[in-house]
Amino acid sequence: MELNENADIDTSQVEDQRGSGGGGGFGGLPIPIGGGGLVGLIITVVLLVVGGYFGVNQLGGSSGNSGDNTNLQQECADQKTAKTKLDCRNVLYINSIQAFWKEAEPQYFGKQYQPAKTVLFANRVSTGCGAADSGVGPFYCPADDRVYIDLTFYQLLGKQLGAPGEFAQPYVLAHEYGHHIQDLVGTEAKMRRAQQQTSSKAEQNLLSVKLELQADCYAGVWANHATETKSANGQPIFKSITDQDIQEGLDTAKQIGDDTLQQRGGQTINPAEFTHGTSADRQKWFKSGFDSGDPAKACDTFASGAVQQGD
Repeated sequence: MELNENADIDTSQVEDQRGSGGGGGFGGLPIPIGGGGLVGLIITVVLLVVGGYFGVNQLGGSSGNSGDNTNLQQECADQKTAKTKLDCRNVLYINSIQAFWKEAEPQYFGKQYQPAKTVLFANRVSTGCGAADSGVGPFYCPADDRVYIDLTFYQLLGKQLGAPGEFAQPYVLAHEYGHHIQDLVGTEAKMRRAQQQTSSKAEQNLLSVKLELQADCYAGVWANHATETKSANGQPIFKSITDQDIQEGLDTAKQIGDDTLQQRGGQTINPAEFTHGTSADRQKWFKSGFDSGDPAKACDTFASGAVQQGD
């Protein structure tokens, strides 16, 4: 993966709240954190998939601080050094993802794309879906149409979960913006209504799995078109996306599958408790999106038989 040094970085698509303090505590996701070290961390990860770990946060609440992008703008303005910095690279990934969907949503879904900002935070944050801390991982909040991420998550992803590749980062962001597309086209609301119509927890979880796997597929679709996306000054954002990059995306999908996380947490693998999909399914749907490049044709995870719990 090679970024174009001549591509402008549009920091207006981000709210930098890393210096804001984030608000009043962890009121949104009352998940107990047990144990210490790696085992405790992995168990926490398994538990947090219920609330929105690497997915959608559905809690109610009100968004808090607005960001101050002054430092980020200054940092990313230097073309010579910006592409070497984690936050500036991530802003550029966001620019690419949104540039793609601005063209793709009208083409494939007949709807106008509405931009969504990504909030960079440190430790904790107040959102339209409630208060959250870094332990939640990246998530999309449909109540305020924002993606939230503490960039230290990538350290956890690389060192603790075994997905250190650089392409894991745009994959994570593209997955979250996949949830934004689901929100815009009505898929997310339709899925929530279907969940409310069944009393079966296993069926509710399966619907959640289908939503998450579709977001993985949308991430793959973006990856297919990433080298076509351009920055505000008309320059291509990516010079190249390699086979190794796509493999890193697939490796990331493998490491965050529900079955893999349960196994790492020392738990018995229980398909009825899956909320995001198995490692194999997450890889399958990311690759389906990448191979096709067509979100309308390749990403119908809600079709009968498209996803089986435990596959």
